[in-house]
Amino acid sequence: MKNFKAYLQLIRFDKPIGTLLLLWPILWALYIAAHGKPPFYTIVVFGLGAFLTRSAGCAINDYADADFDKLVHRTRSRPLAKGVISKNSALVVCGILSVAAFILALCCLKHQTVILGVPAVFLFILYPFTKRFFAYPQLILGVAYSFGILMAFIEICDTINLQAWILFVANLCWVFGYDTIYAMVDKADDLKIGLKTSAISLKHRVVEGVGISYIIFLFLLIVIGSLMQFGVFYWLSLVVAASLLGLQIAVLAKSLEKSYLNMFLLNNWVGFVLFMGICLSLHPLR
Repeated sequence: MKNFKAYLQLIRFDKPIGTLLLLWPILWALYIAAHGKPPFYTIVVFGLGAFLTRSAGCAINDYADADFDKLVHRTRSRPLAKGVISKNSALVVCGILSVAAFILALCCLKHQTVILGVPAVFLFILYPFTKRFFAYPQLILGVAYSFGILMAFIEICDTINLQAWILFVANLCWVFGYDTIYAMVDKADDLKIGLKTSAISLKHRVVEGVGISYIIFLFLLIVIGSLMQFGVFYWLSLVVAASLLGLQIAVLAKSLEKSYLNMFLLNNWVGFVLFMGICLSLHPLR
């Protein structure tokens, strides 16, 4: 039972925030591509796929960072850092979950969608290793977290249209912003270890970097709303989302380090609010 709990901890089963942040943009894309009526199977399959992919990503992340996690206060209790699970076991878990996600997609989605998912899995596996040599690994994560948008449009529309690409870039900017805030939590430890993150590379320009990312994100969502001719609920959701993002910037500007993690977690509500705005605009209350 102890080992079972350790494996659940390895895939962050107790911390679903990563899965939710991966899933919200996919749901936006599914509903926009299908004009509010995506087939139910796509919601289920993409939801399970998001869970499996993110879980595999967590396993390979802990494999890559096992030696570093021991030196970071926030991560020293992870199962690999504590030696409860071996690095080889983490590799096996990553492999099993990746294969499961591939089989799920192969059985339920179009072949074009499955093919597009291959580079996404590759980027999820690559991401933790980029922290050793790339100054802005959050960009890699942003691309990986945005591939689901393209897959959703391929599945629904058989093509990647303008809205899909705009949503892709918008989500990339959002991910870059919130993961930079997340990286701020470990900035001091990462500096000592020698890892690279956008929180370190931006130096004293972190507030500006995150702020610009969020501004581009919101601007592109305004473009999406205009192209789709969304109603008042969408624009209200944008106002709420902008307020939540603005709060994160304010906390960064005041260097309230103890609140950085909570500001990162706040992005789940950003995703939810925007999803509700899209749904209510496509299915207005009568």
